[in-house]
Amino acid sequence: MKILVTGGAGFIGSHLCERLLLDGHDVIAIDNLSTGSLSNLSNLQTSADFTFVEGSILDLQALIPLVSGVDYVFHLAAAVGVLNIMNNPLDSLLTNIRGTENVLMAAQSSKIPVFITSSSEVYGKNTSNSLRESDDRILGSPTTLRWSYSEAKAIDESLAYAYFIEQKLETRIVRFFNTVGPRQVGAYGMVVPRFVKSALANEPITIYGDGKQTRCFAHVYDVIDAVIAIAFADNTIGRVINIGNNAEISIYGLAQKIVTQTNSKSEIVYLPYEEAYGAGFEDMERRVPNIDLINLLVGWKPRRDLSTIIEDISTEMAKNS
Repeated sequence: MKILVTGGAGFIGSHLCERLLLDGHDVIAIDNLSTGSLSNLSNLQTSADFTFVEGSILDLQALIPLVSGVDYVFHLAAAVGVLNIMNNPLDSLLTNIRGTENVLMAAQSSKIPVFITSSSEVYGKNTSNSLRESDDRILGSPTTLRWSYSEAKAIDESLAYAYFIEQKLETRIVRFFNTVGPRQVGAYGMVVPRFVKSALANEPITIYGDGKQTRCFAHVYDVIDAVIAIAFADNTIGRVINIGNNAEISIYGLAQKIVTQTNSKSEIVYLPYEEAYGAGFEDMERRVPNIDLINLLVGWKPRRDLSTIIEDISTEMAKNS
């Protein structure tokens, strides 16, 4: 197939481009390089089956001919990272909502299947033991900008589902739960690479908040396996599906584990949310995915644990230092 990947120079997008090429597809990646990097695609630039286009999904006139010339679209382009969204809320909302609308409009005109990447952020402050795809969203005030990303991703999902129901466009929606691994950077608030970088340098590891909040981390290689399995299965059309690892750990426990595994001399310190993100910031105390549906539909389960994630990130950082 000929496949378009929006956000193809990003952390997850670049891994997806690699996998699609390995599987024998022709790949076009579009990215405006705001948070993505050409260095993520350095292994692909010499491939005759890969094309990179520097451009924006907000440019509908540029997007339409790209979409019309392919057989499938993976839509990963988005404003990402809590710090980025808090600092640039308007740009983030426009990118995440209008950009997705443009991709769906362009795909509908040529009836091209679209794979939409959403986020566990849509669940907001829901701290259920095991978040199912049908569970309620619990959000703070719309004027608390922390939740603007959640709202935008929920609108993306609603748009994609409406196109599926009303226009019969073939759409699939996945919700990523804290995907981590090589190439991810900590500059936008991503906690694992931020902690690992500090640990390798024997610098203080800074926890935002009290460290009691818990998360579940999935290796990007497992996530790409899940994406491929869902994307080309018939029983996933029109569905919303969680992708994540359900092994839960506190942020303090994560910091301890990284210090131990990397033989670091780093001390663990704390920074109040207000100092990290500004006044009025809210966070969720817990986020654990239920992954029964993806296992039922395509037989996927995560295979790599947190120790492997830390090792792979550490190895890459040491190599590039």
